Amino acid sequence: MSTPSEKYAVFRSDQEHPAVVEFRRLYDFELDEFQLRACAALEDGHQVLVAAPTGSGKTLVGEFAVHLALQRGQKCFYTTPIKALSNQKYADLVSRYGADKVGLLTGDNSINSEAPIVVMTTEVLRNMLYAGSNTLLGLSYVVMDEVHYLADRSRGAVWEEVLIHLPDSVSVVSLSATVSNAEEFGDWLETVRGNTVVVLEEKRPVPLFQHVMVGKRLHDLFAGEAPTARVGAPAKPSKSGNPAKASQPDLKDLVNPQLVRIARDDNRVFRDDSRKPRRRRDLPKNRPSRTHFTPYRSDVVEELDAGALLPAIYFIFSRKGCEDAMVQCLRSGLRLTKPHERDEIKRVLAERTADLPDEDLGVLGYHDFAEALSRGIAAHHAGMLAAFKEVVEELFARGLIKVVFATETLALGINMPARTVVLEKLSKWNGEAHVDITPGEYTQLTGRAGRRGIDVEGHAVVLWQPGFDPRAVAGLASTRTYPLRSSFSPSYNMAVNLVRQVGRTRARDMLELSFAQFQSDQAVVGLARQVHRNTEALEGYKESIDCHLGDFLEYADLRRRISEREASGSKRRKLDRRIEAQESIEKLRIGDIIRIPAGRSAGFALVLDPGMRSEREGPRPTVLTLDRQVRKLSMIDFPTPVEAIGNLRIPKKFNPRNPQQRRELAQVLRNRTDMLGEDGPPSRTRGRDAVSHADDPELQEMRAQLRAHPCHGCSDREDHARWAERYFRLDRENRDVQRKIEQRTNTIARQFDRVCQVLDALHYLDGDKTTEAGDRLARIYTELDLVAAECLRQGVFDNLTVPELAACLAALVYESRAKDEPTSPRLPRGDVRQALERMGSIWRDLSALERDMRVDFLRSMDLGFCWPAFRWASGASLAEVLYESDLAAGDFVRWVKQLIDLTEQVADAAGDSELRSTARAVVDQIRRGVISYASMVDEP
Repeated sequence: MSTPSEKYAVFRSDQEHPAVVEFRRLYDFELDEFQLRACAALEDGHQVLVAAPTGSGKTLVGEFAVHLALQRGQKCFYTTPIKALSNQKYADLVSRYGADKVGLLTGDNSINSEAPIVVMTTEVLRNMLYAGSNTLLGLSYVVMDEVHYLADRSRGAVWEEVLIHLPDSVSVVSLSATVSNAEEFGDWLETVRGNTVVVLEEKRPVPLFQHVMVGKRLHDLFAGEAPTARVGAPAKPSKSGNPAKASQPDLKDLVNPQLVRIARDDNRVFRDDSRKPRRRRDLPKNRPSRTHFTPYRSDVVEELDAGALLPAIYFIFSRKGCEDAMVQCLRSGLRLTKPHERDEIKRVLAERTADLPDEDLGVLGYHDFAEALSRGIAAHHAGMLAAFKEVVEELFARGLIKVVFATETLALGINMPARTVVLEKLSKWNGEAHVDITPGEYTQLTGRAGRRGIDVEGHAVVLWQPGFDPRAVAGLASTRTYPLRSSFSPSYNMAVNLVRQVGRTRARDMLELSFAQFQSDQAVVGLARQVHRNTEALEGYKESIDCHLGDFLEYADLRRRISEREASGSKRRKLDRRIEAQESIEKLRIGDIIRIPAGRSAGFALVLDPGMRSEREGPRPTVLTLDRQVRKLSMIDFPTPVEAIGNLRIPKKFNPRNPQQRRELAQVLRNRTDMLGEDGPPSRTRGRDAVSHADDPELQEMRAQLRAHPCHGCSDREDHARWAERYFRLDRENRDVQRKIEQRTNTIARQFDRVCQVLDALHYLDGDKTTEAGDRLARIYTELDLVAAECLRQGVFDNLTVPELAACLAALVYESRAKDEPTSPRLPRGDVRQALERMGSIWRDLSALERDMRVDFLRSMDLGFCWPAFRWASGASLAEVLYESDLAAGDFVRWVKQLIDLTEQVADAAGDSELRSTARAVVDQIRRGVISYASMVDEP
């Protein structure tokens, strides 16, 4: 029971905050203390930053801002990072306040945009600020949900743009996940926005218990109480007042000892086994296998079901892994739903997918998807169709779906809490390498476990894997380190919009207020200490390199430049040969006799299918070899060009699966090739690199200088060379650190100056004004904005047909997931190739200009979506496009929607011209079929 003094404090607070009292009456539960503090601060006229765990109810503070705006006859914008969340929040607010008081603005929808409450994506608000929209009149509150998105590499700058450019009269409510540098972020908000109250909450609303599944048995991760299972007061705060920085005991010592023993025994078994012979008959009979410790996915679900731990989100860091898991559960006969639940699932699915074209259902995998849903099982990842994801989210929220196999993107999107979260592995592919997940990512993923008001407790389950270290997992589960790092940098579009509005000097000053600059100014001290240590180490290396015959550093630098020139030359020749080989394959026709240069199929072969459909890997011809095998070749088999050395007529009824027909045709092929000599591959590349090196006069000159250098005859030459390599490596590192120091001093302002220099050189800016070309650039919001604007100015898109324009614009939006994979995608013929060549030339010119101005904003164009866009705009069916491109349906839809966004921007920027008509025709032509399906779940 509260003490009299506590009761009086509550009474005084209620007297001072009548709006909070009225707001509390709207809910049938008591508000948490951190929610009341934040709401009271907002009513007092302060701006608020709330940092709290997933599922703690921080969005309620945003809803209080909505309540205040309506009560005071003012306007409130509620912004979210993705359209899906905007749609969800719009539905929530409409159910509470009515459709007449709530509007929605996303890239696809505009509903009641002049309502007092408008829900929108953050990009929409940014664009409104730059355009000076009249909708901003009367705006008093802006709620920025998921404000920690400002750390996102590709989109984070938008949040800072909004926070910097919003009028001072607008109060901002910033809602963030738990971050360990919340005070730093709050200090920045105080600098930019004025008086800001920071409200931190570490306590989870539902206790979270940590487990490890070994085989089919669930073990507690901790021997005692898990740190996330505490329901009392949060940990004792640090001196700064941030619970995230509180001192805690070494929780690794509290790991369940049984798990430690299992890990020790498991590692010993596999370590001992690695020393034994690999032949199966030599292995011990009772040798434990991997599956003894790592459970099958279907077994995991069954165990969770038996333990009343469903519904669950099962995180697998792979789209294919999610699909495979769903199929595995189907094949195992797993069924988690009751008859009445299956009936409701089928009804919802039929209702929500009724507008999907029937002819597309098969290629979309609808039938397997529907069967899995009826059993209470689903997958959820970015490669799925948005309509399918919407169904999964709705059914899971209603408790009809019991387990969802999902990628980590689910942890950042729709509110889908579960009783249990399963992590299959603690590492993931980040696009470049397999890396361990961070404590922040672990917290974000497991934060979905435990539904407030439904579950008494939540559960996080990590699956046992070979080499599993329970102490490391305990460290992940107990660490509260999730720093917020800015990804802000000025873009070309941002620069022209700011100069149009406030002039160059004022724009520069405004950008100096960014969170990125705020953090950079605090990081220089540590970097300076690192430079000092490196400089001392370099002096020590110089002493070890000293040679009595001459300047060994000069000699070592010469060796290094020779190696680099040889490597770059070989790489360039390899690329040239690949392009030459691909062009030669594209000329092949059915019935051509070729000699395969390399691979296990090397030798004479007969072309059955040129294989021009594969976009990502280049042509993949299907051939019949002399040994009667039908092979599907790839570019690896063609290190050198190939040409037809004859032709055979292939019978119309030839069936490559018929052994007799293969034998007969192979014999005809052998008879024809007997006169052509041996059937081995020609050695066309042997010695080519050596010849090319000999033909390089600059390389020969450097080699002569190397041999003539005094240090070339040193008896300790190789020892000196090893020290020199260390010197060069550390020198490169030291120069990188020095550049960081230079970049972090007034970094944003200097970047803005360089961006403006680029725009001055191209005549997009004229002092404090924008030119006509600059006005066009201001309307284009894409990563390759400057390339698009230059293409408009130089007329690259003029006179193109609808499919041709779609193909060209696709090169400006698409970005392949496998960035390091060299590809030669299929391209349409004719004017498209000429336009793409001009676009490539423009990109190269702009990249050269960027190098001169020391900026780097323009990524390379990616032609991987040109052919699918061309085919779709030409009227091809979804099945045809997906078959020819190897794209997942959800990826295809997402890229087409981004293509529509850019095409509409181009139409807007083109003015009253034929190009505007063509661009609008592109939008009309590609917004069809599955693209036109109005789904509530859309990508940003």
